[in-house]
Amino acid sequence: MTTRVACLGDSLTRAQFSVDYLGLLGRRHPPGDVRLARFGANGDFAHNLLQRLDAVVMNPPDVITVLIGTNDARAGLAGYRVEQAMKRKQLPERPSAGWFQQCLAAVVARLRAETDATIGLLSLPVLGQRLDGAAAQASQAYSRMIAEVAATSEAAYLPLHERQIEELRQADPPPIPYREVTPAAAVGVLVQHAVLRRSLDTISRRRGLVLTTDHIHQNSRGATLVAEVIDAGLLTRSA
Repeated sequence: MTTRVACLGDSLTRAQFSVDYLGLLGRRHPPGDVRLARFGANGDFAHNLLQRLDAVVMNPPDVITVLIGTNDARAGLAGYRVEQAMKRKQLPERPSAGWFQQCLAAVVARLRAETDATIGLLSLPVLGQRLDGAAAQASQAYSRMIAEVAATSEAAYLPLHERQIEELRQADPPPIPYREVTPAAAVGVLVQHAVLRRSLDTISRRRGLVLTTDHIHQNSRGATLVAEVIDAGLLTRSA
């Protein structure tokens, strides 16, 4: 029997700038075992995801994964262009931790009310690779909020952040400072990847990054961890 899985999120799920964790997840199962549907939008905040759930509930899946909050966490970091993001994503208020938690809880509440799906909330990928840096600390703080929402809403909590912390500690990477991704930098990655035919892993390696291409978007190693925690937390036990 095929398990239908809807993967909700931002650019990490859209996979234009990241290695595609949906593809990696699908390859972990025999053909026909899982059917994956992608609901990722570049730059989305939790508020944006809440506004576009109609497409998910219209054709309810068996399993829903939610990987959202990276942009909410980035909004509090130095160098992040909050006003531009608010205008681009039509946010009704300035991003904050409290609003993120409220929106995420509302996402789960609607999915629970209008589907019978098993719901899993992933903690965030680590921002940057300096674990004592402000970016990594922000992704950790938002991951704790995700854990709280999962607990109160009785959704499964999928510990991606914790798994990536372990991976970074084992790798002992160089302490490269976090740099916020600008639109020009994102285009630069696309040019290298699409025009110069460099793999995202090659871009990542040249920059000395272990899990990401740009401190945010996932390389193969980072995306594999996303697929692993989804598989272990939701699909293995439902198989």
